[in-house]
Amino acid sequence: MSAKIYVGNLGYSVTNETLSDKFAQFGTVESSKVIIDRDTNRSKGFGFIEMSSSSEAADAISGLNGMEFEGRQMNVSEAKEMAPKTRTNRW
Repeated sequence: MSAKIYVGNLGYSVTNETLSDKFAQFGTVESSKVIIDRDTNRSKGFGFIEMSSSSEAADAISGLNGMEFEGRQMNVSEAKEMAPKTRTNRW
């Protein structure tokens, strides 16, 4: 079963490929996604990694949280489910 990881405080030069390469030392990376701002087409400074097992994800979290990558100290943790959006009536 795969496990999803949140990676924060990424440098703006980090790409999906470089992020995937960084995490590959801890196991099989199933997907890597740096979140891009649609208006500026620039990284928002965070992304997500999906590892093939929860044990690989735990190893990656403990091994990379607080480590410097591309000039910034990464925040690495287990990804949380996105809260459902609530619709507000603005009329």
